[in-house]
Amino acid sequence: MTPATYANTPLSEMDEKQLLELENKVCSYGDTVHYAEDPKFFEHCEGSYLYDGEETPYLDLQMWYSAVNLGYGNPRVNQALKDQIDKLPQLACQYLHKEKVQLASKVVDSVKKGFNQTGRVHFNVGGSQAVEDALKLVRKNTGRQHMYAYEGGYHGRTLGASAITSSYRYREPYGEFADRAEFIPYPYCFRCPYDKKPDSCAMECVKQFERKFEHEYTGAWNSKTGHAEFGALFMEAVQGTGGYVIPPKEYFPAIAKICKDHGILLVDDEIQMGFYRTGKLWATEHFGIQPDIIVFGKALTNGLNPLSGLWAKESLISPDKFGPGSTHSTFSSNTLGTATGLAVMEILEEGDYEKSVMEKGAYFLNILKDLQSKHPEIGDVDGLGLALRMEMCEADGYTPSRRLADSMFQRGLEGNLPVNGKKMGLILDIGGYYKNVVTLAPSLEITKEEMDLSHQLLDMVLTDCKKELA
Repeated sequence: MTPATYANTPLSEMDEKQLLELENKVCSYGDTVHYAEDPKFFEHCEGSYLYDGEETPYLDLQMWYSAVNLGYGNPRVNQALKDQIDKLPQLACQYLHKEKVQLASKVVDSVKKGFNQTGRVHFNVGGSQAVEDALKLVRKNTGRQHMYAYEGGYHGRTLGASAITSSYRYREPYGEFADRAEFIPYPYCFRCPYDKKPDSCAMECVKQFERKFEHEYTGAWNSKTGHAEFGALFMEAVQGTGGYVIPPKEYFPAIAKICKDHGILLVDDEIQMGFYRTGKLWATEHFGIQPDIIVFGKALTNGLNPLSGLWAKESLISPDKFGPGSTHSTFSSNTLGTATGLAVMEILEEGDYEKSVMEKGAYFLNILKDLQSKHPEIGDVDGLGLALRMEMCEADGYTPSRRLADSMFQRGLEGNLPVNGKKMGLILDIGGYYKNVVTLAPSLEITKEEMDLSHQLLDMVLTDCKKELA
């Protein structure tokens, strides 16, 4: 297409085919749109559904990477945004507004309740930026620039966040990363890196981490001075992009003790798993540990406005440690974000999400187990609350099958799945070390009927794709 091709067609009157051709010329491919073979336009959204231009409903089982926990178009969150637009739509972040303080107070109170720790909140815009702020805090307090992080871990794609994100492909085009983290194996029991079984492994992954501090020749610890080379361990209680891998209950308490004994801070990335995705406000509450720093974002505003932040212990973030100007972003603590975030926190406080999410998660996990019994290609299913995984394999039930997972993703986007005489689509997300895991993060408000529909659609998509790939 050349700019003159549609010279007589105003942009507002272009059809989707014309817009797609225009997008191919004017938009960067550097985002994730073109992971799809046939990028899809959507017109509106509501609840658990996206709708295309033909009003075809697409049941969304990933909810914008777990950003829209309370459902699309949540009326109460929307109203909070509308009210703020009419009242205080813009304000430089060097000034105060009440919603910022109120929201920070609610986050502080939630951490006090969940972990019995006191601290402060610092806001930013996106998850990667909050991770960058956490890196600053760690460096400021420890004087160390080397970090531990996990294989399969994902913390963002800015340069600093990429250094602690395990995927080399995010760093490869951009030169050397002198501060790249040392990545340690995550307790991925279905594909144990030590070839162990959960009932007999004796926590080999913990032993291997502990070994790093046995003597100075592991390069991590000086037993004479009592100093570690590493400032922090960045972790996700449930790995997000890594494929919703859920660790054994006893794993993180053991790791947290090793870190504490060696002066290594524990940074808990809750960007995907926070705000009741797993049945707790903070996913790490499931594991009985006390993080030093918590990073959050995404579902804080139900995906309605960019806002992220971190909570840190008072000893790390007190004004004498992290004073004015230590970090800054023009849109941090923006008024629209804090207003919507405050509405989200109020909704979460008023509802019994811990109970409802665990009940719905158990129901959905049984759906996945039923599908697994019918399809040997589903090698593993697991879940914590409404963070669920379905690992796609070849017919042997173990060899990773990216082709099958990708095919399911594409099939759902076609929007022509027959249900009761009508067409439907299915929104899935694919993650995992081998890009073969269907990661499921449905709305926390998903109904039993929608979960049953999920069963029907997943079965249909999987059956169709197996036939196509045979």
